[in-house]
Amino acid sequence: MPPAAEAVYVEDSEHGTVRDEPGGDARRRFAGLRAPAAAALLTAVLLCLATRLSRTYPFGPVTRNIVDLGQQYLPYHAYWRALLLGETHGDAFLNWNSGFGANFLGDIGTYLSSPFDLLVVFFPADRVELALYVVTAAKITAAAAAMALLLLRLRPGPWPVAAVLGTAYALSGWTFNYGATVPMWLDGLVAFPLLCLVGEWARTGRRPVLGPLVVALAWIANFYTAYMATLGAAVVLVVRLLTAEETATARQRLAGALRAARGVLIGIGLAAPLVVVVFLATKVADPTPETVFAPAPWTDVLARFLPATASVASPALFIGTPALALALTLPFNRAVAPRARVGLTAAVVLVTLSLQWEPTHLLWHAGASPNGIPYRQTFVLCGLLLIAAWFSVAWGVPRPVALLAGLALLGALAWAVRGSVDIDRWTFPAFGAAALLALAAVALASVGDRRDHARVLPDSAGDGPSTARVLPDSAGDGPSTARVLPGSAGIRRSTARVLPVLAVVLLVAAQAGEVAVTGKRIEEQQRSKVSWSPRIGPWHASAAAEVARADAWPRHRTDPGEVPGGNDVLLVGGQGADYYSSLTSDVTSRTLASLGFGYYAKGRHPVSLDNPVADALFSIGTRLRSEPTEPVRQDAAPRATVTATTTPVPPLVTVRPPGRPATHPGDSAFARQERLLGADVYELPAPRRTGRALTARCPAGSQVWFWAPEYKGTATLAGERPVDFDGKPPSVRAPMQTLGAVPASGEVRIDLGPEGKPRLPREPVGCLVRARLDSAVRQLTATGATRVRAGGHTVTAELPPGSRGVAVLAAPRISGWRCAAGDAEPRPARAYEGLVAVPLDGRASSVSCSFRPPGTKLGGAVGAAALLALAVTGLLHRRRSRR
Repeated sequence: MPPAAEAVYVEDSEHGTVRDEPGGDARRRFAGLRAPAAAALLTAVLLCLATRLSRTYPFGPVTRNIVDLGQQYLPYHAYWRALLLGETHGDAFLNWNSGFGANFLGDIGTYLSSPFDLLVVFFPADRVELALYVVTAAKITAAAAAMALLLLRLRPGPWPVAAVLGTAYALSGWTFNYGATVPMWLDGLVAFPLLCLVGEWARTGRRPVLGPLVVALAWIANFYTAYMATLGAAVVLVVRLLTAEETATARQRLAGALRAARGVLIGIGLAAPLVVVVFLATKVADPTPETVFAPAPWTDVLARFLPATASVASPALFIGTPALALALTLPFNRAVAPRARVGLTAAVVLVTLSLQWEPTHLLWHAGASPNGIPYRQTFVLCGLLLIAAWFSVAWGVPRPVALLAGLALLGALAWAVRGSVDIDRWTFPAFGAAALLALAAVALASVGDRRDHARVLPDSAGDGPSTARVLPDSAGDGPSTARVLPGSAGIRRSTARVLPVLAVVLLVAAQAGEVAVTGKRIEEQQRSKVSWSPRIGPWHASAAAEVARADAWPRHRTDPGEVPGGNDVLLVGGQGADYYSSLTSDVTSRTLASLGFGYYAKGRHPVSLDNPVADALFSIGTRLRSEPTEPVRQDAAPRATVTATTTPVPPLVTVRPPGRPATHPGDSAFARQERLLGADVYELPAPRRTGRALTARCPAGSQVWFWAPEYKGTATLAGERPVDFDGKPPSVRAPMQTLGAVPASGEVRIDLGPEGKPRLPREPVGCLVRARLDSAVRQLTATGATRVRAGGHTVTAELPPGSRGVAVLAAPRISGWRCAAGDAEPRPARAYEGLVAVPLDGRASSVSCSFRPPGTKLGGAVGAAALLALAVTGLLHRRRSRR
């Protein structure tokens, strides 16, 4: 298909008319920016208003850090800012702070690769919470602008309506319910309209170089939702290929589809250096339990079209009552060409059904049903609905028959879902008010439309001023083949200009009111139903100050301990076990869990373990402990007294002699700690269980540790305070904790709380003899590295001469580590009880290890090939253009 001709016309903002004018190209480009700019401005205002109404930070005292927003995205953006400004020990390959060493390039590609995330560098370290809100708002406003731009490119029409529909897309229920608290998904919200634009360029044979670059940017920003957006854009492209031009041949349509496929493949190839790394990291990530998709009841699905509904078990489909009503008029709007009407209606219906069918559900989610929210692709359906609404209104207010049919469907929908569990007390009041305002807007627009299109016969001279009305071509799509009907001096009264403006004002009021109410109620419902983290405050500042004062990396680690939120070391600094990522390595999760560490999120969020043996194993020389000075609340910044304790620990690299030491057998966390340490430091009694009490004997003065990863309740050593355990398999594993010191009698009695039936391992009790541990620490220090140097993703250690056995780096042996002893060639690192290991034969006096994320070479090769393909594509297009 040859490239479409560029028509020179200027769109009348009130009446949708066009006329040829000198300098029309420049004016048309300027006019084309009005809708995106207005959509972005309106979206930003309404987002801030909804935040203010819910009294949420930064426009109120209440935290907005619910679930992953507080536990992942806020800490990651804090660390991203520090990395970009050169304030971290790690680099883009390796994060030394989290999980005792984690693949950070994979995390960048998952959470931080959006261009919007670079905004964090413009905020001070103590304002990263504000920075994240700005990043979130910027993505949402960009999505509104992109959708408004797409609508006008698909079909010309009144730009104020395109702006309102762009805002409806950006501030849909999906955005408030899912995207605003999972900011990385918002990049897919931006990508969908942009990828639809790429499809338009491919269909008309334009911009063969820019198209793949847009695809690459979308996939780099967040490949997960970009994949969904690409599927959605493919649906739109198919509809456009079949309906946009009736005269197009099958060969021309096929050529457009092939150009689109070429652009997508080249764009994904350009993103491969990051996408391949993330993909391979997911293959070795801690597996979550398999999820079987269960479709939501249709009553609840339909209820989510209404305002102020919130749920993670059904798709968030709210786009605003005015926009939904317009979309429902499309099947009955005879002003739209039959092909476009049928094609778009079929696309909306089929995509809606695809949300509820397991095979298509798996297709939307790349073959794996996700844990948590099962309707992450809903933003695509929201976009399709708004495209349908735009096609129904772009050439004027739908006729009464179409309006009545659409309103009847809307009323039937509201009646059918009145008993849904997702209906809120604000739902029907907001729905009714918006519907009334929308009806008033339609009435005013209809009157204005009739006045505007009044025509008279030409005067006798035939040379007076004339008016023109653009009529759609046979396909009902675009001005390229428009016919102009001449007339004499048209009747343009002042009311003909005022009425459309008033209609737009009422439309904006209807949309804005529903959006504000929906945003407010969804935030309030989320805070009351799901876990949350407090705002960043004095507690975090005190911990960060103590970490900065005590930091001695790589001589030893500094663990900040428990700080409210999650991913604590990313927020306040230090080097610990705390780490929450979708890419948490299975090796990390299993190794730490086997040593008595706890976790959340089914293994993907290991947490700190305050245990002296674990500190010795991972060279944690300084540990922070916090004591809250007041209860942690949603509407106040947390405060605590933070203290730091420093104890002698072995260096980061130690040496285990040949052979295995004689320690306790078995698979308990105590026995595994001893095997990794190389010394017998616990007494492991066989406790007797009587009812809800455990009794045993241990050396007087030893420290009682209780290991019950699946237990939820309290455990109390006689004479001591109760200690809480929060095990909840499979999602939560409780860490081992100390209950107190063994009395002089040696008698140990542990009383368990009354909550449920306790599930305990075979060896739940270990009594730590501190003198034995101190001896083991001295031995490992004497035979360990004499000097350790650490770079961004490398470690070099000098060893005592003649060292034999195994050099052990206190870091989980995740995929990507390569090591060498002395001057030998680096090879994939060995594993010693889950940690990085290098065999020693007595000749090498040093070891070196470096980390490179798996997939960097393959991704780089694919990216280079895609770049070459892009260059060839651009060169061929330029030659064709010259001919």
